[in-house]
Amino acid sequence: MSEATSTTPLNAVPPDTPEWYLNRELTWLAFNERVLYQAEDLRTPLLERLKFIAIVSANLDEFFMKRIGALKQQVGAGISELSVDGRSAQQQITECCQQVRTLEAHKQVLLTQVMAALAEHGIAIRQFTDLPEAQRKKLSQFYSDNIYPLITPQAIDPAHPFPFVSNLSLNLLVGVKAKDGGTLTLVRMKVPTSEHTPRFVPVTPGASTFVTLDDLIANHLSSIFPELEIVFCERFRVTRNAITEKDEDQADDLLEMIESELRERKFAPLVRLEVSAGMHAMQCGMLAAELGLDEVQDVFTVDSLMAMRDLFQLAGLDHPTLQDLPHHPCDHPQLAAEPNIFHAIRKQGTILLQHPYESFVNSVERFVREASRDPQVQAIKMTLYRTSEGTKIVDYLMEAAINGKQVAVVVELKARFDESANIRWAQRMERVGIHVTYGVVGLKTHCKIVYVVRQDYNGLRRYAHIGTGNYHAGTARLYSDLGILTDDADIGADLTELFNYLTTGLVPKRNYKLLLVAPNSLKSGLLQRIEREIKRHQNHGDGLIQFKMNALEDKDITRALYRAAQVGVHVDLIIRDTCRLRPGITGLSESVKVISIVGRFLEHTRIYYFHHGGEDEYFMGSADSMKRNLERRVEVLTPVRPVELKAQLRTFIDTQLHDQRSVWDMLEDGSYRQRQAQDNAPGAQERLIEQARLREQQNPNHDYLKKRKKRKHRHLH
Repeated sequence: MSEATSTTPLNAVPPDTPEWYLNRELTWLAFNERVLYQAEDLRTPLLERLKFIAIVSANLDEFFMKRIGALKQQVGAGISELSVDGRSAQQQITECCQQVRTLEAHKQVLLTQVMAALAEHGIAIRQFTDLPEAQRKKLSQFYSDNIYPLITPQAIDPAHPFPFVSNLSLNLLVGVKAKDGGTLTLVRMKVPTSEHTPRFVPVTPGASTFVTLDDLIANHLSSIFPELEIVFCERFRVTRNAITEKDEDQADDLLEMIESELRERKFAPLVRLEVSAGMHAMQCGMLAAELGLDEVQDVFTVDSLMAMRDLFQLAGLDHPTLQDLPHHPCDHPQLAAEPNIFHAIRKQGTILLQHPYESFVNSVERFVREASRDPQVQAIKMTLYRTSEGTKIVDYLMEAAINGKQVAVVVELKARFDESANIRWAQRMERVGIHVTYGVVGLKTHCKIVYVVRQDYNGLRRYAHIGTGNYHAGTARLYSDLGILTDDADIGADLTELFNYLTTGLVPKRNYKLLLVAPNSLKSGLLQRIEREIKRHQNHGDGLIQFKMNALEDKDITRALYRAAQVGVHVDLIIRDTCRLRPGITGLSESVKVISIVGRFLEHTRIYYFHHGGEDEYFMGSADSMKRNLERRVEVLTPVRPVELKAQLRTFIDTQLHDQRSVWDMLEDGSYRQRQAQDNAPGAQERLIEQARLREQQNPNHDYLKKRKKRKHRHLH
């Protein structure tokens, strides 16, 4: 896991040499090692352990599609520029592939262990040939009725060129020949997995014993190739490059350009070939050559189950004793007490939301729902980066437009892997009269904002939600995020300026009073505050900086934090995955601590805290300290100013910093070591669940609201 070994003491040397910067790709892979440890940790329920294997598998697929794909493009373009840490693109590919092979080997060992433990609870993946005859007969009938019509065998010979192989598809490579001899013919067959034909087929309806769809097909090849001898049948899987972006400046129609990119991605160059361990070297070499891949670097041998991301299907089985205790988000007490959400916001000024500990549906979705129906609301404006069918916000926006309100939505068409969904959302909204725009040319719109203009009793008032997470009801129950609901006049004025920029692309340098907005003022605002903390510490000795985010990748921010540490400013970094900075190096970063938290929820919150001589300045928003976020995206950080909300954020940060259950401490060489709890104390996420429950119970109307919720539940059922 370590990627830097030098521990040479420094004497306030400016940290401009590559060895002081960890590699982005390798540290992200190291994060996946920490995630995979959740599958090894015996304290994790069994089906949750299986889920973490699936998560890492899906993450690695995306890593090859995005990161390895981008590095291969650099190699192909002959780009010789080194990364901040001094590596060429090819060096990064080589080291990443080595680390992935180690991860994959560990993953396969863990799968064997977890499946052996699950077998004791009646959950198993069996080989078709090991089943009793009666079960094989029923599965054969299932195959004939439901699978056989979907299969399309494709011969590979001089008359049939090598077929197109779709991204992340699982395939069978079959060798057949006449039973009396003759030439071997190769045939490719795509395993037809889909929502209607899942990968794992129950041996009997409702059973917890399964066979894989590919195993079922492999054992019924005689129905496809009657009168032929099946010489071999092996599995393979391919991964394609997802980086196919074009120059927006040359596009007359952004929507058409994105649709074109999606078509190109389908046929994009391949970046990885996975083959089953039993595949003969000749067939493996043939596949690599046909697919244009390096047989040594790009081919990965899989000893057991291929496409482990499909294990999400089994992890979702209904076995409560093998899963985490159900989590039911609490209602925010200040919102639950008021029948009108705008009255609640006006009464409090600003309300802090903590998801998934507090309900997304009863706060953010409610905000948009009430805005769509409130006759006093005149306009709703929103940024949309990712959402889902299960999220009702788009329906409420459409309802608002039908109700005659002015509705404007900035849809980010280039949200990776959600492009086609966002095109559909945009088209649906346009049909009901919503003013849909696609942001600013050359910049992704990544900020998470809903902005409402309402005619209050004393004139127009602006209300807003600003969050760290997407408007996505599914991930709102799985990701740890923050948000605020506010009627702060200064924030409202800033959002007016922001949406004028987003919907026109004109006058990018707006005069914002409070918000830090990328790409113009966010990075400089952070750097200025780091510099201010340095000067404060030099004069008073009380400098403190604490950042919580997904990634610290930007060199300028990293260098500034090194400078702060060199003068003694205490720096706490809660970084989920990528982190370039190395803590604890003598003379350079002795006052820096870096931790990573891995738990049942994906850490997704971004908080930037500066002690500022006791004034305690907090910012939260959508931006990580990554070059792309700070320079190539529209991002927003908002200050959190009310004293009581600062206290909540202080509790949030301290709870995570003092966690002994889920924290990994980064060592000075870039490796991580998990903290070892002395008892079975809960981790930070469990403590935050309990804190949300306590806040809910402190509501003076808690008992009444609880009874009302029960009555509503009985009515619904």
